[in-house]
Amino acid sequence: MLIETETTPNPATLKFLPGRKVMDMGTRDFASPEEAAASPLAEAIFGFGDVTGVFFGHNFISVTAGPGADWSGLKPDILSVLLDHFSAEMPLFRAASAAGIAVPAEDADWPTNPEDEDIVAQIKELIETRVRPAVANDGGDILYRGFDKGVVYLQMQGACSGCPSSSATLKHGIESLLKHYVPEVIEVRAA
Repeated sequence: MLIETETTPNPATLKFLPGRKVMDMGTRDFASPEEAAASPLAEAIFGFGDVTGVFFGHNFISVTAGPGADWSGLKPDILSVLLDHFSAEMPLFRAASAAGIAVPAEDADWPTNPEDEDIVAQIKELIETRVRPAVANDGGDILYRGFDKGVVYLQMQGACSGCPSSSATLKHGIESLLKHYVPEVIEVRAA
């Protein structure tokens, strides 16, 4: 099994491509070792100590290292863990009951004004078809969080969270795209 790696726009993050599906659907972002306890794979990656974030995409895993981490030593360790995990066909998540797990709706923080439903549908369609694939190529994901008085609220995940260029991506890339196709959009902000 060959696991490829790619750099991302975030210099602290590497993207690992195992050549197979990682998540059947959706994504999962682990921002701490405590959150990683739900996944043996994420927990093992956090176990190296220099790791500050693990992100599971459809066909990739992004790993973010802390300041001063040495990728020359960390990368082979992560590759070894990934190779062992996928070769043994181990589960991505630990079996557990769903008790205590809450998955917020994408726009749970921002109730949609009924007058804005068409606008929100257009925004979500553009994010899904044009923005998310491009962001996934960079090792991350973007989630719609709300629309209020012309302002679109989005959340960056994975390699894109904390990336030095993420604010430029939001302001110049995504904001321009949304304003072009949805004239009611006046600004895009990080949620």
